Amino acid sequence: MGKITTQDYNFIRDLIYKETRINLGDSKRELVSARLGKRLRANSLGSYTEYCKLLQSNPNSGELYHLIDAISTNHTFFFREINHFNFLNSHILPEFSQGRFGSTNELKIWSCACSTGEEPYSLAIALEEYLGHQPCSDWKIQCSDISNRVLDFASKGIYDRDRLKNVKAEWLKRYFQKGEKQMDGYFRVRPEISRKLSFQRLNLFAPKYPWYEKFHVIFCRNVMIYFDRETQQELVSRLSQFLVPGGYLLIGHAESLAGINHPYQSIKPAIYQLPG
Repeated sequence: MGKITTQDYNFIRDLIYKETRINLGDSKRELVSARLGKRLRANSLGSYTEYCKLLQSNPNSGELYHLIDAISTNHTFFFREINHFNFLNSHILPEFSQGRFGSTNELKIWSCACSTGEEPYSLAIALEEYLGHQPCSDWKIQCSDISNRVLDFASKGIYDRDRLKNVKAEWLKRYFQKGEKQMDGYFRVRPEISRKLSFQRLNLFAPKYPWYEKFHVIFCRNVMIYFDRETQQELVSRLSQFLVPGGYLLIGHAESLAGINHPYQSIKPAIYQLPG
C-alpha cells in the first residue's frame, strides 16, 4: 500500500473541503492515510493513487460517502459537556414552560451534528424528565449528520453498557430496554422516546435544508473546530435563520464566536441567544 503521496493527500484534502468544508491541515496526513486504508482494502486497491483515480472517475458514486464517513470524527458520549444540560434545565426549559417562546406547546431542538446519537438521546432524557409530567408540553428533536454510518447507528438507539456509563441507573431503567440473549449487555432506547427523534443526513453547507421550520434550541457542538474562520462565519450566520427569536445556540466548550460577525448575545461560555 505504501505511504500517501503529497499529491494524493492534497487531492483528498481538497475534495473533503469542497464537499464538507472540513479543513484538513498538513498535520492530518497520517490520520487520513490510516483511515483510508480500509477503503483501499474494501475496493481491492493497492495504492492511494488508485483510490484517488476511483474518486475522480466516479464522482457520483457511493464511495464519496464512504470517504466522508472515514474522515469524519465521531467522538461523543452521553451528557458530554454537562454544563449545557444544566443550563437547559435551569434556564431554557423553565422559559419554555413559562411561555417565553410564545404559545407553542412543543419544544423543538436540532442536534445538527448528532454523530452516533448520544447527544440527542441525552437531550431526550433531559426533556422527558422535565416536561414529561406536564400535560400541555411536548418536544421533538431533529437529528442530522453528514455521515450515513453514524446516522444508521444512531437511529437504532442501541448502546452497550460502557457507552451508557454517564447515564444514571434510574434513567437507564426508565428510558432503555435491557437486551436479552444475544443482546445481553446492550440497551435500546424505548420506542416512546425514540419516536420523537428524527434522523436525516445533512451537509450543513448544502444549498437548501430539507426543512423550513425554526427551532428553540440548536446544538452545534464541536463542529466548528474543524472549519476555517470563513466557514465558521457562514455556518453561524446560516444557523441563525433556523432559530426562533429568543432561541439558543449551544456550541462546544472548545469553540467560540469571538472574531466572528454574528447576531447572537453571549449568555455564558459556549451559550448564545438570538435576540427577540
